[in-house]
Amino acid sequence: MMAETIQLLLVLGCLFLIGVAVDTIGRHTSVPHVTLLMCVGIAVGTGGFDLLPDTADAWFHPIAVIALAMVGFLLGEKFTLENLRRHGKVIFSVSLGASIGTCLVVGTILLLIGTPFPLAVLLAGIAAATDPAATADVVREARVESGFSNELLGIVALDDAWGLIVFSLCTVLAAYSGADGAISGLVVITGLEIGGAILLGLCIGLPAALLSGRLDPGQPSLLEALGIVFICGGLSLWLEVSFLIAAMVMGATVANLARHHERPFHEIEGIEGPFLVLFFLLAGASLDLSAVDTIGILMATYIASRFAGKIVGSWLGVSLAGASDVTRRWMGLALTPQAGVAIGMALIANDRFPEYGDVLLPTVIASTIFFELTGPIFTRIALQKSEGSDD
Repeated sequence: MMAETIQLLLVLGCLFLIGVAVDTIGRHTSVPHVTLLMCVGIAVGTGGFDLLPDTADAWFHPIAVIALAMVGFLLGEKFTLENLRRHGKVIFSVSLGASIGTCLVVGTILLLIGTPFPLAVLLAGIAAATDPAATADVVREARVESGFSNELLGIVALDDAWGLIVFSLCTVLAAYSGADGAISGLVVITGLEIGGAILLGLCIGLPAALLSGRLDPGQPSLLEALGIVFICGGLSLWLEVSFLIAAMVMGATVANLARHHERPFHEIEGIEGPFLVLFFLLAGASLDLSAVDTIGILMATYIASRFAGKIVGSWLGVSLAGASDVTRRWMGLALTPQAGVAIGMALIANDRFPEYGDVLLPTVIASTIFFELTGPIFTRIALQKSEGSDD
């Protein structure tokens, strides 16, 4: 036991310091922070120098749940009534259209090339996720202030929230696809898993909203925020409902009802960093590079269909909202970056559908690295093309 404790402390300490080094390097290069973390993870994992202990695999699931529950909680803040009113019809329509459209296009094309139905559905759900942080960085670096850039920032603020909902529905559909039963059975299963998650989020979020306004900033608020996120994650796993949806509903409830709702969100933002560092490093370490050679066609198809899906979905959303031609023409290209939420979805899918893990996880991690490297470039091109062309 003592040896395992020593090993755990030493490895965690080294991983945190690696995170510091990566952050320093990231500030002096154009390579996204998440991409650097995953590349380092690959180097220290089984696909590289195999420096991590065998017990590191057991850390993956709990760290992923904690990190992604925090992400879901923070995304819930985007669904305040004030925020939705401020973003308006265009942003609401395009963000929803881009998520659903991408899912439908990717799923359809993957099925056409013979991908098993559960795997195609899971990849389609994961494809909806974007990278709000990278997109915001590109807008800031490009120094483009226009109607298009403002719409883009509003869309990516909601995009991953819609993506989590779409992915949760896809996991239910993938699980049901192998079972016997009528469509009514799917409705029941969806209602139990998604509806149960919404109910759980409300049950935790309502008392948390009443409590948060009564605590001072600092340690009490931090303990409160961590407490509700951990309880939400644990109860979700125990009840077998989507912890992502539950955490997001909980966050939305607190954001809409708490008198000082900013406090728990700001506290979580300050503490999620170490968990995300571990999450991305271990995600990279889990990548089996030997499997990448066997998924070339699938990965290429997934990448191409995701590009097409973002463009088609955004175009439909813009058309329904009656937005400008420049938004219709360039918004899909601007939404191509993809980052950590997609990998988190892949880890959840891998845990629930281990029979597809050897294909699904390498496909998503490798394609995410591709989109993290190329996506910001396409976003910058879209911003430059749209500049001076706003209607």
